[in-house]
Amino acid sequence: MKTDLKDLTMKELENYLERLGEKKFRAKQIFSWIYKGAGSFGEMTDLSLELRQKLEENAEIKKLRILKVQHSEKDGTRKYLFGLEDGNSIESVFMKYKFGNTVCISSQAGCRMGCSFCASAINGLQRNLTAGEMADQILSIEKDTGEKVGNIVVMGTGEPLDNYENLSGFIRNINDKSGLNIGMRNITVSTCGLVPKIPDIAADFPQINLAVSLHAPNDSIRNKLMPISRRYPMDELLKACRRHVGLTGRRITFEYALVRGVNDSDRNGEELADKLRGLNCHVNLIPLNRVAETGLYGTERADAERFCALLEKRGIQVTIRRELGSDIDAACGQLRLISD
Repeated sequence: MKTDLKDLTMKELENYLERLGEKKFRAKQIFSWIYKGAGSFGEMTDLSLELRQKLEENAEIKKLRILKVQHSEKDGTRKYLFGLEDGNSIESVFMKYKFGNTVCISSQAGCRMGCSFCASAINGLQRNLTAGEMADQILSIEKDTGEKVGNIVVMGTGEPLDNYENLSGFIRNINDKSGLNIGMRNITVSTCGLVPKIPDIAADFPQINLAVSLHAPNDSIRNKLMPISRRYPMDELLKACRRHVGLTGRRITFEYALVRGVNDSDRNGEELADKLRGLNCHVNLIPLNRVAETGLYGTERADAERFCALLEKRGIQVTIRRELGSDIDAACGQLRLISD
């Protein structure tokens, strides 16, 4: 079986080339070509013909297939449907902001977390994505749009911390100066609350942005919305978040999808403010995006603004997320696994 070089970090690529009997400095050349979008070794003109032939025999550079692109008429957002080799498909989103272009990528084909409001978990988890498959979502979108991407959010299909090894390789590769050279502070990783993995993020990537999907002010509500809460209760999760902030000095973001009649009352807001008091955090309110299968509905805009004002009054930094791509089912919670 050939090795997909897009899955390798710079160090791993150096080791791989040495095993082939080559000098490890070649790794930087090859790595740079890969992240310039090269799809074949023949394009790597600064490598010897002998090395290119050796790579052809032993390695490959896999690429995702763009199956479909949807364009939002509201805000210019693009949703991409990518085909995987095993017949599954994943979705990614290209978004334009004043501060630059952002891509929301998937980290798994499907998801096993089972959050009741999210389309990503409807068909369960099929498999983890490799580091190369995560990176190629960005490379493919840059090539299709002709625009550079400066910010990455790992918030698409899947739970990133449930695929930590491949996530780590992906982050190192897009941060590498010979890769996409995207700064750690321009990378956001979202988790539904895999508490044992949160210290790993602090240790390995202290400068990235951590976003935690909270979505409730207490375990009673959270258990119904997010099964992971039964395994890692809210108090345990918030303790891990406080430790993370203490270790990294970085503000943490809490995602809070407002579900009509479930977690959006004044009492819910007051309880949430009490839980977060004293923690360096920002609450990102998201009026729930409609997913037909869930039977849940988002809070009306006026009620979302009321909830926001309530948190602000109690000293919590909070905003209501600007939703992009909702007309093409590309907004938060609407990305899903599609199987052939």
